Amino acid sequence: MAKLTYRFRDPALAQLALTHRSAGRPNNERLEFLGDALLGVVVAELLYEAHPNASEGELSRLRAQLVNGQALAQIARELELGDELKLGSGELKSGGYRRDSILADAFEAMVAAIYLDSDFAQCREAVRGLFAERIAAIPRSSKDAKTRLQEWLQARGWPLPQYELTDSYGEDHAKTFDVSCTIAEPMTYSAEGRGGSRRAAEQDAAEAVLRQLQETRP
Repeated sequence: MAKLTYRFRDPALAQLALTHRSAGRPNNERLEFLGDALLGVVVAELLYEAHPNASEGELSRLRAQLVNGQALAQIARELELGDELKLGSGELKSGGYRRDSILADAFEAMVAAIYLDSDFAQCREAVRGLFAERIAAIPRSSKDAKTRLQEWLQARGWPLPQYELTDSYGEDHAKTFDVSCTIAEPMTYSAEGRGGSRRAAEQDAAEAVLRQLQETRP
């Protein structure tokens, strides 16, 4: 955690945040749940400040672009959290420390660990520091990710993407869904998304595929 500016009073909290469920119990699943909520609040606040004329729908779409599996995994990589993840042998052998979903979960758990180690004000400051520039750079769009992806594909005569539910877990009142988005022709692009509903996970996956397309076929 050399690149994390916050310094923990209780290092055990930081270690717990980096412990994946494959390593056994205790692990970071509960911290991940809390961190997801904290991120949602602070990023929503930043967007509310940055876009005073945006509608609720626009703000929600902007937040989805910032708080999704791929985006959070990128922050985790910048903080080098993957180097310190505690994984079970299976995940370790399969390269789990590089997987977007595991890195994103670890980042969410780390946000919660900061909150529990200090208070909301310090947690808020840390999150704002990580997201301020990202929010300033993010392009505004009135269309959601699935719509933008569909329009991108149709404009080039490509087939529409296929969405598949790959996993769902958690208690009924707080389920998490994993969905894959795949374009098979003329070239294969695929990504996974995660969300508190199947629709949210599809949007997350569509955003990730659209980002791939824009990077490789502008």
